[in-house]
Amino acid sequence: MYKRILIANRGEIALRIIRACREMGIETVVVYSEADREAAYLEMADEAYCIGPGKSAQSYLRIDRVISAAEVGNVEAIHPGYGFLAENAQFNEVCRSCNIDFIGPTPEAMDMLGDKNQARRLAREANVPVVPGSPGLLENEEQALKIAHEIGFPVLVKATAGGGGKGMRVAGNDLALKTGFVQAQNEAKAAFGNGAVYLEKYIERPRHIEVQIIADHHGNAVHLWERDCSTQRRHQKLIEESPAPNLPAETRAAICEAAVRLVKLANYTNAGTVEFVVDQDNNFYFIEVNARIQVEHPVTELVTGIDLIKAQIAVAAGQPLPWTQEQIPQVGCSIECRINAEKWERNFQPNPGRIDSIFYPGGPGVRFDSHVYAGYTVPPHYDSMIGKLLVHRPTRTEAIACMMRALDELRVTGIETTAPFHRRLLAHSDFVDGHVDTGFVERTWQA
Repeated sequence: MYKRILIANRGEIALRIIRACREMGIETVVVYSEADREAAYLEMADEAYCIGPGKSAQSYLRIDRVISAAEVGNVEAIHPGYGFLAENAQFNEVCRSCNIDFIGPTPEAMDMLGDKNQARRLAREANVPVVPGSPGLLENEEQALKIAHEIGFPVLVKATAGGGGKGMRVAGNDLALKTGFVQAQNEAKAAFGNGAVYLEKYIERPRHIEVQIIADHHGNAVHLWERDCSTQRRHQKLIEESPAPNLPAETRAAICEAAVRLVKLANYTNAGTVEFVVDQDNNFYFIEVNARIQVEHPVTELVTGIDLIKAQIAVAAGQPLPWTQEQIPQVGCSIECRINAEKWERNFQPNPGRIDSIFYPGGPGVRFDSHVYAGYTVPPHYDSMIGKLLVHRPTRTEAIACMMRALDELRVTGIETTAPFHRRLLAHSDFVDGHVDTGFVERTWQA
């Protein structure tokens, strides 16, 4: 097992990894930007190094500075968390060349699955259903139009690189496709440096179901069941839960087994998430693999009792998985609300600033993963999430009631948060009945 790990991230995930390492007897080194100089978790680490100004391009995304901190800190491995360099195959390769273990998949697996077009090809090979669409990348508008007429409108133009809704356009006719094709290319090139796009059938009112997997270096791979991430706004997740409500048992089993087949074929190791869309007839289709730990990983931890960060570290250190598929339970219901520093009534405008006071919710079944405190200033340079509020109860009805209570207990002054909006979401009859698709928020609140 490792003796010393560097955490190449910030905020709540940095704190989450520090805590896991402490319980495992592993020393931690953290890096931070000038904007995070007052982060309380820096004192919990064994060492901390400033790697640049507040802007992530000059700090958390600087591979050379992260590696320098790792070498000065004399670490054996780097945990990238999520975001920033977590899915950067070049960073992964640099770690390897410096004899520092990267706590995640290999650069080869990351490259293969990070490209959505290659991942779709691999899924077909693994007999995992994919959304009907172009067999490869599109060369021009004429090719896009030809395929669209073959599979039928509406269609979705998607960038092969990146995510978060960038480089995606829905088209319902020829004119919209021509316009969307160019827009998706330009947006993808600006965001990811890669303007390549492909086409697929647009699944109307889909659910977004993802499967948590983990694989070791000894040929073992398992799933840790599914999460429903359908409650989204502009492709950004708001609420996640497990199990997925109203998902037939046979569909749940098939989608989880498909995820394992895919990662085994890719020779994937460590934790990852295989994402699917599910249509109104419960047919499921592969969309992508997130080759890292997810923001919403605690949802899975609560229903399985498995610490995913500890599992990641153990697998990276060469240990075999300690459980078989049959030994992984899915007990009760877990729900997560992402609490962001945003003015939701003003089109979710970011609201960075000083937190004057904060009261953390608690009580039976409540978990709040957060790095903020009274007097902390939420910087404007990063994602606006200030915490993840989770509940775990025996039934979904009890979990919703517990979450409503916890949201009422969460008190933050000085900045506005999305907690009031989450209360509205959870109280809506469609959410209560488990009838939510990825367009639910926009249709209901015109957000």
